[in-house]
Formats: sequence, C-alpha cells, structure tokens
Amino acid sequence: MTIREATIRVLEEVGRPLHVKEITENIVSKKLWKTSGKTPEDSVSSTINDDIKKKGRNSLFFRDAPATFGLSKWKKVYSYGDSAEKVLERFGGKQPMHYREITDKAIEEGWLISKSLTPESSMYAQILTEIGRCGSRGEQSRFVKHGKGFVGLSKWMARGLAIEIENHNRKVRKELHKRLLKMDWKDFESLIAGLLTKMGFDEIEVTGKVKDGGIDVRGTLVVGDVIRTRMAVQVKRWKKGNVQTPIVQQVRGSLGPHEQGLIITTGDFSKGARENADKPEFKPVALMNGEQLVALLVENGIGVKLQSHDLIELYEDDLLGDG
Repeated sequence: MTIREATIRVLEEVGRPLHVKEITENIVSKKLWKTSGKTPEDSVSSTINDDIKKKGRNSLFFRDAPATFGLSKWKKVYSYGDSAEKVLERFGGKQPMHYREITDKAIEEGWLISKSLTPESSMYAQILTEIGRCGSRGEQSRFVKHGKGFVGLSKWMARGLAIEIENHNRKVRKELHKRLLKMDWKDFESLIAGLLTKMGFDEIEVTGKVKDGGIDVRGTLVVGDVIRTRMAVQVKRWKKGNVQTPIVQQVRGSLGPHEQGLIITTGDFSKGARENADKPEFKPVALMNGEQLVALLVENGIGVKLQSHDLIELYEDDLLGDG
C-alpha cells in the first residue's frame, strides 16, 4: 500500500480522527506500508498535508486539530455562527480576529460552505445579528464586537460586568419560567396570543376548550405585508415531561388545507417528536420549547422590563478624530 492508502485504511478502521503519531504506529504495526526511513511519522504527516494542500475540499482528509487528521466524509459543515466560534476557539488564542480572517479560516478548514458571493459580509452580518438579538433577549451572545470588524468570544471575558449581567438575566429568565407554570390556563393562552401578535401574527383567534383537535390558537403569520401563512397553534403548559410524537401527529391531523402547525410548550420535546416534526413529506409543524418561549417573551418585553445602561469606551482613533 501507499502511505495514502494505508492512512485511509487505519482511519476507516478506527472511525475517528487520529494524531499523526497514532496513524503511523497503526500503519507500521499492521504492516500496511514498508519503509526503511528513520522518520516514518514525518513521511505520513507530509503525505496527508500535501494531499490537503493540493486538493483542498476535494481531499479525502481534513485537519481536525494540530497534527490530527480524519476522513473528510466525517467532517461536519457548520453555520456561519458555529463556524466562527470554532475558528475563534482554534485560532484566536483568546484574542479578537477580523471577520474576514474568520471567514477565510472557516472556509479553509471546510467548516463553512457558502454560496454567497460575499461570504465575509454574510459572516459579519450573522455575527452582528446574533449579538443584537441576544442583547434584546437579555442573553449573553457567544460573540463580542471589538470595533473595526474585530470579533472575540464572550467567554474569554469570564469576569466583570458582562458576566454579572448574564448571571442576573439567567435568574430572571428562570423566575419568569416558574411564573408561566403558575398562571391560570386562560391567562396563559392570552399571554401566548399576545406574544404571537408581537411576533407578527394577525387575525388571532383563541379557540378555547373546544373539540378542535387540541388546537388552542389560530392566526396568520405576516411577513413584510407580503407573505401570509395560516398557523394552528397548540399550547402545552407542562411542569414535567416532554411532548411526544403522538401530539405532533395530532396537531398535523388537525391542520386545514393551507395551514402549518406550531406547538409551544413550557417543557421540551422528545427526539421522536422532533424527528417527526421535521419530516419533509408531511405538513410542517414547528416546535417551540420552554427555553425558546422565555427568550421570545424577554425579546418582546412581555413579563419583563428591559433595562439599559450606558457604558463609555475610548474612541478608537485619536482624540481629535478626523479633524
């Protein structure tokens, strides 16, 4: 066998990325490749790195960590946000990186595949959107904007005001969740109807306890005064337990010809329920668990008051600015 073939055989047998030293030891011990050289590890490393450098995304190998390699077919493609987080963790060294460098690294490592003509702009827009949305929800974003296009991870700022605010907000979100569980059922339905209104729903009708296949609220989701989608919503105010597959099937069976489903629960969903809701051959049923519900209530200022405080920072350039 060639070094390349032997490396593929070893990785396929192990089923996970290995350090080049482990790959070499496996190749030699199993006698997959014969060498009289004194540095077989260097030969293996050089072969894999050359293959990645020459073939790029078409290489059968990918670099999982320094001197650690796996088969490309195992590699997962990430979203803009997740790939940015991986780049910062791997290459940032706890220092901010420019969004263009983050994007280049994400594509180079194969963590991001973008059809956009300007992936750098898309990357920065996604990061800023996440920072803004988390801020409106009273949550700590994964990212911190440092100015002039530089971005870091918030967890690098483990101490100080930001972490204190996040700890406080986490307690408030937890208390808000407890209050939801104590609400009268009719008040809870009204709360959900109010939230749907804030989210852009129109023509909302609370069906009440009628024989309607378990549907509690019906309405129309309006996007930009152009897209109108009829939605049937079932609400589960559960203190314990996950919503199971039969409930997803029940909601789907209650949908009208042009309706989509939405299940909102103060709890969570079983794996089977999530898989069933995502089946493309059936009518779509969206799922919102308790954590997502609380986040949306906070984002829309329902049940909480958003407080803002002004922080001052030094101007990025000199004191005179541009003159």
